[in-house]
Amino acid sequence: MAPLQPPFSNGPVLEWPGQIGRSTMNRRLILFGILIFLAVGVSSTRSQERSSASEEAVSGESQNTREPVLQPHNPRYQLRIGDTFEITFRFTPEFNQTVTVQPDGFINLRDMPDLHVAGKTTPEITQILQKEYSRILRDPVITLQLRDFEKPYFIAGGELGRPGKYDLRGDTTVLQAIEIAGGFKDSSRHSQVLVFHRLSDQWTAVKKLDAKAMLNSADLREDPHLSPGDMIYVPKNSISKIRAFIPTSSIGIIPGISK
Repeated sequence: MAPLQPPFSNGPVLEWPGQIGRSTMNRRLILFGILIFLAVGVSSTRSQERSSASEEAVSGESQNTREPVLQPHNPRYQLRIGDTFEITFRFTPEFNQTVTVQPDGFINLRDMPDLHVAGKTTPEITQILQKEYSRILRDPVITLQLRDFEKPYFIAGGELGRPGKYDLRGDTTVLQAIEIAGGFKDSSRHSQVLVFHRLSDQWTAVKKLDAKAMLNSADLREDPHLSPGDMIYVPKNSISKIRAFIPTSSIGIIPGISK
């Protein structure tokens, strides 16, 4: 707005007091609004940074404290390299076939690309086959039957009479498995038998068993049952560890040891 001047006056241009107040107030309001905008922006940025840092910290903590995932109570058998199974098509028997898992984990299928099946269960493979063959067949009904597969086993190592790999036939406990593997040797450390049980590809549970205490007390309630693939390891006792470093004639000086 152009400044007003008194009528019939050629003097200097003057602003009325009301105009001066409104102009100053407008400038102050604008400045105050800019300051508020900047303050809100800075606060929002810092809040986002704190939130991002908190999420990263929680994520890192969860990764560091992540625990192994336990397997189900009765896990299904997972196919391994060398396993053989039959694929049966109920309504289109011309597609029936017998396949073997190759060293790379794949199988060769009739009229279909190769399929990776190692590590999968038969229900999982059946579902995949039905999906794949639905491309050329209408609602295929497929069943799988294992013909040749790796038998359940356990491994016994360390200070045993006959360490090695053994078939796991029926319900077998750790002490029974040790007897199957030839029993303890004189150099065995009975009080620290280790049992390894695989939980997943990343985790293995380790249990220490005091076989000496169980045998001395004739209480076998703490004798655990083996699962397929478990490994037993019996370490050497302390005397056996030092025998390789001292003359045989010196063993007699150790209390409790006679020639």
